Amino acid sequence: MIYSQYAGLLAEQISRWLESIALQYGYFGAFIISFLGSASIIFPIPYTLIIFYLGSLGIFNSALLALSGGAGSALGEFLGYALGYCGRAALSEERKKKINYILEILDRYGALAIFLFALTPLPDDLLFIPLGLMRYNLTKAIIPCLAGKILMCLILAYGGQFSMEIIRNIFGGEEGGALGMIISAILLVILLILMLKIDWEKILLKERRCS
Repeated sequence: MIYSQYAGLLAEQISRWLESIALQYGYFGAFIISFLGSASIIFPIPYTLIIFYLGSLGIFNSALLALSGGAGSALGEFLGYALGYCGRAALSEERKKKINYILEILDRYGALAIFLFALTPLPDDLLFIPLGLMRYNLTKAIIPCLAGKILMCLILAYGGQFSMEIIRNIFGGEEGGALGMIISAILLVILLILMLKIDWEKILLKERRCS
């Protein structure tokens, strides 16, 4: 009972905070939040949830919201590119091993790998740091990255818009809005967990044996 009340209060506070950002900064706010979310490696900002929620408010054009969020997110990813460009001396051995697998995927699939990493909740820094390390052509990296991020934000924005409309039609009123945010957050977290649980090393090794 106490946990339920706390969750409801927290959801309401987050809802008000996100709504105030949306009303004050609009599409530029979506751009800034997405940029910070992608650029922040140590302290990740859940910009995907924010884009999802902004889409659910019903006061933004979802296509423009996706363009703003996608552009900011794509630009933020290139902090990792800049870090990789400066060298990999600070990386742990485990991270270097993961980067080697990502590099092999990149060598084989190029722009498609960049697009998929940008589209999905995969750990982008594991791709964009190697892009900088190998001095990958910046133009070739930006185009598929931007396309993937815009498509991801488009899915999030329209997903927030339509899912919240369905929940509000079922439950109605402010209660439906708060419940909708909780359900939406849970679904998004489940999606992120499922995507990040994929063992890319295992998949690559299996593909090697088959080829």
